[in-house]
Amino acid sequence: MSADTPQPHLPWIESQDPLPPVETAWGKDSEAPGLLAAGADLGVNRLLEAYGQGVFPWFNPDQPVLWWSPDPRMVLQIKDFKLHRSLRKTLARYAAHPQFELCFDRSFDQVIEACSQSPREGQNGTWIVPAMVDAYKALHQAGHAHSVETWLDGKLVAGLYFVCIGRAVFGESMFSTISDGSKMALAALVQVCEHQGVVAIDCQQNTAHLASMGAQEMSRAEFLALTHTAKHAPSPDWQNATIDWDHWRSGKAA
Repeated sequence: MSADTPQPHLPWIESQDPLPPVETAWGKDSEAPGLLAAGADLGVNRLLEAYGQGVFPWFNPDQPVLWWSPDPRMVLQIKDFKLHRSLRKTLARYAAHPQFELCFDRSFDQVIEACSQSPREGQNGTWIVPAMVDAYKALHQAGHAHSVETWLDGKLVAGLYFVCIGRAVFGESMFSTISDGSKMALAALVQVCEHQGVVAIDCQQNTAHLASMGAQEMSRAEFLALTHTAKHAPSPDWQNATIDWDHWRSGKAA
């Protein structure tokens, strides 16, 4: 985009204002493709409104709250998940460890705090600023944000957190202090999604890591159609979800 090309208008919203239609997000030729609006709060109701419309917040510490709806959207469809042979071997090795666990919602706050210290792929710093940490902790208390956790010898060594509205699942961030730790957490999430009738996990943006696990881009319209159907279904009971290790032993590796 040339320097003399006028930038599209960016709406500023107050707490009482609805989000603009996603079709008004900045296009692919702009400096910030998918940028929809700025301003307002990160309260539970606002986050539920945003995710229900396929919108998410993402901003740096020196910026106001920025709202995004990219087109295309990176999505991991459960049927396309690639459980690579190396990850299957890692899961099998840890399955035999008496102090290894994959579980949900045991320590959400600890997971998001760890994620906030880990830079997103391709970035030098974190995007999970303190205001975001507080917002998603509140969303977790309201029952709409959850964590998948990898525990070893009584310590949290990896994990991820996600937003869930009905059966619409929106992946947010992950961290790991051991090899394949977050990948094992993702495999656990995929398995429970498959058993609970969740068909896709939103990954927001295209990265090589997500693509290697089977995520692909789809149009915003197709993604929103998936979300509209899924968000009206009953939510899974994440806290009591269990892992079927035989499911991985009997499956086919990619």
